[in-house]
Amino acid sequence: MATERELSDFLQGVEKRAFKRTVYHVREEEAALDIVQDSMMKLAEHYGDKPAAELPMLFQRILSNCTLDFFRRQKTRNALFSNLSDFESASDEGEFDLLETYASADQSQQVESAEDATRRAQILREIETEIMELPARQREAFMMRYWEDMDVAETAAAMGCSEGSVKTHCSRAVAALSKALKAKGIHL
Repeated sequence: MATERELSDFLQGVEKRAFKRTVYHVREEEAALDIVQDSMMKLAEHYGDKPAAELPMLFQRILSNCTLDFFRRQKTRNALFSNLSDFESASDEGEFDLLETYASADQSQQVESAEDATRRAQILREIETEIMELPARQREAFMMRYWEDMDVAETAAAMGCSEGSVKTHCSRAVAALSKALKAKGIHL
């Protein structure tokens, strides 16, 4: 079992390397600092009672997971639904990418106006509201497939149902979202 002093010494020793590694991954100093701090807190809270020899491996795993979580959150924040009605066709067997990201300012050489940012935020809130209105199984399948980017087999295993059921739930969710958003005058 690591003592408080061993844990503190370990965290002080690994802080700079972890920060540098994370900055290379996320390319944002503030985000990297948040990730490293969050990782250190998780290590101290959940694994502070482990032997000191296990701390380096545990910390690296936590840091990697926190970094991946950052990228997942970024993907979600930047996500924009394509025109949902495009996906109502049964011929594509559920194999499509529903989320698309806006081009960043670096890519498009344009800056988003405050009006556009506000409009996009309002549309995303409406989408989130409609997702929450879906039946539980449809919402679960939809979120796993298109938010968590899991494939059909992974989603079926996680939900404890067949791959066909996942496809059905996703298809119904997309149709319901498309109908609800069109009724609100949102055409993506």
